[in-house]
Amino acid sequence: MAHVEETHQVTVLPPDTAKIKKLWTVAGILAGVTILEFAVAFGVPHEMKDLRIWTFILMTIVKAAYIVGEFMHLRYEAKVLLWSILIPMVFVVWMLVAFVYEGIHIGIARPL
Repeated sequence: MAHVEETHQVTVLPPDTAKIKKLWTVAGILAGVTILEFAVAFGVPHEMKDLRIWTFILMTIVKAAYIVGEFMHLRYEAKVLLWSILIPMVFVVWMLVAFVYEGIHIGIARPL
């Protein structure tokens, strides 16, 4: 048997600076929203409980939408796909709010 020596040349590609800049931008935006959440958690007085809760809900929705748009690439999809996901989500959120609202009033009308 003859001995064949194979040589492989490894090429190192330069880093894609546009992608790296985009990742740092996304990380910075998510960090900024998280810092705002901490500021609300530790800065808003306990007497303003409703404001704190609704602010957390709003910021959570903003973060979730941004994460879905960037990391799941929904932002770059066709508009029909975007609407086919968003419209049912609106109805699901509406249903959850209605269930919670009804549950609160049933608890008031018929206490344990």
